[in-house]
Amino acid sequence: MGDIVVVRDGSGPEVLTVHGGAGPRTTWGALAALADRWTLAHVHRRGYPPSPPPRGRQDFETDALDLAPLLAGRPHVVAHSYGVLGTLLAAAAAPGGVRSLTLIEPPLTYLVADDPDVARLGRIGDAVLDHGMDADPAELREFLRLAGASVGDGPLPAGVVAGVRRAHGSRPTSEARPRLDVVRDAGIPVLVASGAHAAAHERICDALADALGGERSVHPGAGHFVAAAPGFTERLEAFLRENGT
Repeated sequence: MGDIVVVRDGSGPEVLTVHGGAGPRTTWGALAALADRWTLAHVHRRGYPPSPPPRGRQDFETDALDLAPLLAGRPHVVAHSYGVLGTLLAAAAAPGGVRSLTLIEPPLTYLVADDPDVARLGRIGDAVLDHGMDADPAELREFLRLAGASVGDGPLPAGVVAGVRRAHGSRPTSEARPRLDVVRDAGIPVLVASGAHAAAHERICDALADALGGERSVHPGAGHFVAAAPGFTERLEAFLRENGT
């Protein structure tokens, strides 16, 4: 299928970033100042130029295979949303290749299966991936807001429509079952972060931090794009320094 592209910036220990449904610039732009002290290695998942398109659909298992060779240097890994799924699969397959994990609002709804807010997030998320722009209009807008898109009551912005179409047909997040026990037993330091904008995301992140024995951090102010929230960059850098430079 061809290799994915990783764009590196800065100098120092490597921090590998794995975006979700939005591209690297939108997801990680607020971390730019870290390039003075760290090498920011921005993964471009398949379908996000300059990486090649996916063969058939977005798939977190393909993401995991793409990430595997990038762990050879034992980087810190910071992942967001759908990107967390492939990241956890890759980390479980080669736990010795990960110096630390920072995981931001992943759609691991099975962790809190009995919570109605979480169940709804999972249901409408899978519906949008399955039906794209043909999903129920109200549920589509609800999901887009939870996913950090800027949408009002009028026509959806062209960039948002393009994102929905790119995600259409992706492997459903409900199928992801990463081996959290392997990651925890390997002793990988973990930070789980959220943005205090949706109860479902908070409960998933609480459960994930508990399952991995990780630290928990909440940063309001930027919705789903937690990396842009006030205080997140400082908290991330402190966590990275605590766990090896």
